[in-house]
Amino acid sequence: MQEILYYNIDDTLDYENKLLKEWRISDLRLVEIKDKSGKKAMVDYARNAAGLVVEYEQVTGEKLQKLPNLKIVSLQSIGYNNVDTAAATELGVCVTNTPGFCAEEVATHAVGLMMDLARKITYFDRTVRQGKWDPLLGYPLHRMSGKTVGLVYFGNIPKRMVPILHALQMRILVFAPTKSKEYLAEFGCEKAEMLEELLERSDFVSLHTPLMPSTTHLIGEGELKKMKKTAFLINTARGAVVDEAALVKALRSGEILGAGIDVIEDEETEKSELFNLENTVITPHAAFISEDSFYDARKKALEQLVQRLSKGERPDFLVNKDVQF
Repeated sequence: MQEILYYNIDDTLDYENKLLKEWRISDLRLVEIKDKSGKKAMVDYARNAAGLVVEYEQVTGEKLQKLPNLKIVSLQSIGYNNVDTAAATELGVCVTNTPGFCAEEVATHAVGLMMDLARKITYFDRTVRQGKWDPLLGYPLHRMSGKTVGLVYFGNIPKRMVPILHALQMRILVFAPTKSKEYLAEFGCEKAEMLEELLERSDFVSLHTPLMPSTTHLIGEGELKKMKKTAFLINTARGAVVDEAALVKALRSGEILGAGIDVIEDEETEKSELFNLENTVITPHAAFISEDSFYDARKKALEQLVQRLSKGERPDFLVNKDVQF
């Protein structure tokens, strides 16, 4: 019997155990540990684990070294920057994620932030509650039709945004170095050869890149200066993709008109100077959430564990593709 540790994961494991029963998988035992106070270290709970499921826990190379029985870290998320994938690969540990589980949710959330900013919905709600019944307060409004949306990268989420944006009669410009002009044209999108081109031409810039060393602070002071003064920045990716201090400065100075933010750089203390700005709409890393996406992620994560541990197969959503086992 191989043990899988679910460490500080929300909810019980009733759903996962039900799936294992339906799939007739009997060689896996799921262990649930909730210790957010940190009475014991995660590695102390995971000594015998062949599989590990974490949410925000940092799985460093040092921790992996202490888990000789571990064969797979399965994440219920798209991002995997909390796991040292290089160390995992060296130790023969698979790392998997769950791509696409919340594509519809994040796509509609990103477009929702655009519409909110374009129509000043949250802004007007705030002013009305302050006793100011004035539809002319704040920046001037413009139609969304005919405006250009710049999508930075072109994975599952921006692909789901495309038909919505087309329905709004918006132009779509894409910066995605690995995608050809012909491929993007199939979706009715135009390719931007350089990020600078996308920033200069777009009325809305929406970020959809994973957080990696190459994308950390992808949008900084220089990039913000290249955007139109009437443009909005949308970030539903990861907080550190944007240099937050530079963004605050740009919003305060009028370098850009506004921002729709679902992620901030410091989500441990949950504090940001963005909270004090009127030309910013902020949600609490909620773009991915729905009952549907919640269970889809859990199912996909469990499928990866079953593939590696019960069937001895290479998981479908393997992140560290060079791993040998």
